[in-house]
Amino acid sequence: MDNIYIDESVKIGKDVKIFPFNVVIGNTTIGDNTILYPFNFIQDSIIGSGCEVSHSHLQNCEIEDEVKVGPFARLRPNTKICKKCKIGNFVEVKNSILNTGVKASHLAYIGDAEVGENTNVGCGVIFANYNGKVKNKIKVGKNCFLGSNCNLIAPLSVADKTYICAGSTLTKDTNVDDFVIARQRETIKPNRANKYLKEND
Repeated sequence: MDNIYIDESVKIGKDVKIFPFNVVIGNTTIGDNTILYPFNFIQDSIIGSGCEVSHSHLQNCEIEDEVKVGPFARLRPNTKICKKCKIGNFVEVKNSILNTGVKASHLAYIGDAEVGENTNVGCGVIFANYNGKVKNKIKVGKNCFLGSNCNLIAPLSVADKTYICAGSTLTKDTNVDDFVIARQRETIKPNRANKYLKEND
């Protein structure tokens, strides 16, 4: 059966659309004109107006107006997503603030961080916040571009308008308008691939 489970403590605004297979429990508030597409689990969270949430897990977090979440996103405790952000497929956010207009469209982990306005978090970006003993913070400024498959190693401060090229691992703070390439140079050996493949048959 197409069931919906909503706690009696949940507060729902006007013109909200809730599709089947949603579970909304605890101290949760949903703003006007928000859409909950199927298969969400939402607990003790605040969701603003005009938001869209799909196939996602939200717990102890706050989402401001006009935010899109999912499908298959996870927002963990102490996360705040500000207005007009996009949290896409398989993105996990924990104990972080994403300011207005941040986009993390797919396959990223953002933990113990603050991300400035209009910054783009590319596919495969990892905020490496844990060194095995303590969790350190990463701060990313406004209008930054974090290319695909970047690693940000905490503690770290990335200044406004920093551009980090895909595949980079960043361990040093940047200055405003820095262009960062932090990866090993390619080594290409012509006419060797076939020999290597035969040796490993």
